[in-house]
Amino acid sequence: MSKNDPIDRVWDIIETAGVCMLTTQFGGGLRARPLEARPDRDAGAIFFVTDIHSPKENEIEAAPDVGLVFINSSSNVYLSITGRASVVRDPERTKVVWRKTDEVWWPGGPDDPDVSLLRIEPVTAELWDGPASSAVVAFEFAKARLTGQQPNLGENRKVTVKMKAAGPASPALGPKS
Repeated sequence: MSKNDPIDRVWDIIETAGVCMLTTQFGGGLRARPLEARPDRDAGAIFFVTDIHSPKENEIEAAPDVGLVFINSSSNVYLSITGRASVVRDPERTKVVWRKTDEVWWPGGPDDPDVSLLRIEPVTAELWDGPASSAVVAFEFAKARLTGQQPNLGENRKVTVKMKAAGPASPALGPKS
């Protein structure tokens, strides 16, 4: 993992955290729910396998700006992403990100007519990379109390994730819909 390149660090966190909270907008405000991320660093996108009949599909089509929050508490790492979402109906792309556990929800596999993908293109990311050890945190608080200085609990970095130039849809990504 690279802590030096902020964009690589963002992708490292996404890949290791796995599950995140996806926040969408609806008429009454904001709604968050946990989803398992399927990141594609090369495509500059995060995919989620979901059901075409889910309310989040309608929410995203009406308001595609979404928020994602990833937490890896064992590493004391927190990541917030704002992005643009779209609903994708592409069985070939679904097969690429499909996991055996998805069959619990869709026994028909990636070709199930109820399966869709959410494709999130990250726009900005803000991360908090703290000390991984609770002993380090305790030491920093003790040192701060003795010296009167602020504890060093890590770094907050805000980075803009630059996306690849959009070209024709590749077979790996499939069409946006």
